[in-house]
Amino acid sequence: MAGHATVPDAVPDGTSRDRSSFRIDPRAIGACLDELRALCGPDGVVTDRPSLLTYENDAFTLVAAAPDAVILPRSTHEAATALRVLAAHGLPIVPRGAGTSLAGGTVAVDGGVCVCTARMREILEINLRDRYARVQAGLANLKLSEALAGTGYHFAPDPSSQMVSTIGGNVATNAGGPHTLKLGVTTNHVLGVTMILHDGEVVELGGPCDDAAGFDLRSLAVGSEGTLGLITEATVRLARLPETVRTLLAVFDAVENAAQTISEVIGAGILPAALEMIDRLTLQCVEAAFHFGFPADAGAVLIIELDGLEFGIERQSAAVRAICEGHRCRELRVAETAERRSELWKCRKKAFGAYGRLGKSCCTQDGVVPRTRVPDILRVIDEVGRKYGLMIATMMHAGDGNIHPVLMYDPKDERDVQNVLEGSSEILSACIRMGGTVTGEHGIGIEKTRHLAEMFSPADLAAQHGVREVFDPMHRCNPHKMLALGAPCLERLRPARGIAP
Repeated sequence: MAGHATVPDAVPDGTSRDRSSFRIDPRAIGACLDELRALCGPDGVVTDRPSLLTYENDAFTLVAAAPDAVILPRSTHEAATALRVLAAHGLPIVPRGAGTSLAGGTVAVDGGVCVCTARMREILEINLRDRYARVQAGLANLKLSEALAGTGYHFAPDPSSQMVSTIGGNVATNAGGPHTLKLGVTTNHVLGVTMILHDGEVVELGGPCDDAAGFDLRSLAVGSEGTLGLITEATVRLARLPETVRTLLAVFDAVENAAQTISEVIGAGILPAALEMIDRLTLQCVEAAFHFGFPADAGAVLIIELDGLEFGIERQSAAVRAICEGHRCRELRVAETAERRSELWKCRKKAFGAYGRLGKSCCTQDGVVPRTRVPDILRVIDEVGRKYGLMIATMMHAGDGNIHPVLMYDPKDERDVQNVLEGSSEILSACIRMGGTVTGEHGIGIEKTRHLAEMFSPADLAAQHGVREVFDPMHRCNPHKMLALGAPCLERLRPARGIAP
């Protein structure tokens, strides 16, 4: 079709069928801009180069590639009509929420049109009787719980970016957070989604009722990272707030003792609402930023939160105290008030911003190991830091083995950047060898595709590609992401397009 974007044939290989190199014909972009402006309004289409640079990367700053255009629909109808226009011109789409994703999931590797849900931020329905809410995809996570204040309910998933990350983005990456240990990740709280397929067809997967008949297509959509279609609305479960909460801060001189405490708490049959670990470097950054009173000389601290019925909470708290003391905990503090507890979590969730005091960019990794292997993966992280000369801080959702090593680097130093990529890869490969995986909540994006062959057999990968092609046969929805084996775009983008500042 003249003037349209073209897509090469699939690679004839049962393990790598990604249609990976869209050749964008500028005429295809230009031909549909007037239609898109008429649909989304003049301020709903972005094409000037300086503004497009805003969309060239997400929080994974090691690669950058700007889209050819950005559209900002306000409703499912607008978005569906826009996708029909883009489909008619054969253009790939790149879904985007707030851009806080950490694996390059919103990078437009070969251009195309970014469909941003930033203006779709309405709460469409709150039903307390049936315990669900229906929201647009661009609603910030925290806004829903704020809207529920005083009702006794909340939206349980609470990623550290919840003040800005969108529910649509949380659904796309199956985001977690500190309280996933007891309450589960995003998929456990999504009842249904509205998704637009590559050709503009709107489908409803799941809904307000549990246990819908037929295949659980809702679960396929959650965590699909935009590769099956564009999620525009979500129906989410509302959870009861706990009757009582106890939040403890346990201070350790040695990281190993903190790690052993984690395993014993879970092994004792105690299921905290949250069990977080913060290492010394992170403590020092957070204390300098927020003056919470963290001991800057500690090897690590654990934040242990227990919740439930008032009856029995003290017994659990006493058991946790005894376990901490048995592993040489030098100090135990209790957040005595709701305000103090809020401050504690504020420090934890803003730790990433506090790393800016180190004067470097950072790459936040996301892997998972069995809880009993936490001490082993911490040793690997230490070895990687020494091998590559990298400063690495570590936080983790320790109760479920979800580690977040944060590798500091100078974005202007090509060798430093390469060391971060190689060091990150070694840490993730170690997670796999220990029986874990390469993501607990950030997703695969473009960053981790190289590790797919370590986790899955060729037959497994072929089956997953087959599922994707049912929804998006031409791979126009977020190409290069998640199942694009080998991550060629990492090596291609960095030298060709530069490193994001």
